[in-house]
Amino acid sequence: MERSALSFWVRSPGKGEIERVALPDPGPDDVVVRTLYSGISRGTESLVFEGRVPAGQRDLMRAPFQEGDFPGPVKYGYLNVGIVEEGASALVGRTVFCLYPHQTRYVVPASAVTPVPEDVPPGRAILAGTVETAVNALWDAAPLVGDRIAVVGAGMVGCSVAAVLAGLPGARVQLVDVDTSRAPVAEALGVGFAVPDDAEGDCDLVVHASASEAGLARSLELLAPEGEVLELSWYGDRRVAVPLGEHFHSRRLTVRGSQVGAVSPSRRSRRTHADRLALALRLLAAPAFDALITGEAGFTELPRLMPPLASGALPALCHRIVYDPVEEAALVQRHRP
Repeated sequence: MERSALSFWVRSPGKGEIERVALPDPGPDDVVVRTLYSGISRGTESLVFEGRVPAGQRDLMRAPFQEGDFPGPVKYGYLNVGIVEEGASALVGRTVFCLYPHQTRYVVPASAVTPVPEDVPPGRAILAGTVETAVNALWDAAPLVGDRIAVVGAGMVGCSVAAVLAGLPGARVQLVDVDTSRAPVAEALGVGFAVPDDAEGDCDLVVHASASEAGLARSLELLAPEGEVLELSWYGDRRVAVPLGEHFHSRRLTVRGSQVGAVSPSRRSRRTHADRLALALRLLAAPAFDALITGEAGFTELPRLMPPLASGALPALCHRIVYDPVEEAALVQRHRP
């Protein structure tokens, strides 16, 4: 009997569809996973949905189990939590995280899934990919006890960084954003909040994640002499002006990039990608991370949901997608050729 599933595809910039896909038979080293939840990483997936991935970055932007090519048709995504239904006996019945797109079922090598700790709810575990980005960024930045730190940009990545930094002893951590509705999120995470004009300066470290020129300029202004901005924003195909005049040289400031595609050089000889992801999942035992999930919808709503999410008309940090197996069975029958 042919295995099949439903997946979400970006057919062309700004247009998404749900399609039936045939699943391969699992090999001896594979697992079959039934999806419980997936998450929309709004910043990156908006760029993909709107066809704004630069031609020169398309290879670097590929997700591990992406199908198709940018700008489309493409199946994209990397925040997926499900239950192993078949495969390695040690994993059958386990809840796992996988860097897989929005799809109801899938077959992957057993090595591609990471068991979710028992004290982490499956619905929260979809944040693992973004918390992994935060872990890598902080390995790059190496903040110290008692540091004065600002995180500029209270999106999904910025909030994840702030949540991890909240546990740094003696640190002053402030989340900075123009959107005052992020203040309750900062409170839930255990960090301060300020709009850009009111942010505390003299920072040892500023993590920038607003993907805006204004945010980057303000990040530099908030630094103490010899401080560093760690740039996490992904600008897609936009050119960005960096204000390197005035006090940039005299104060010996630094702007440094960080990207999750490779393990930070500070840990690369001692930690693998799997180690980093497992750490991110352990951190998600903290209930405070629930504040990052700001909306929820069913899988079949994705074609309608993505345009307002991508445009910002529907504000969100992480939007959680819920999978209903009964609905899936009916839809698979409807999508049969």
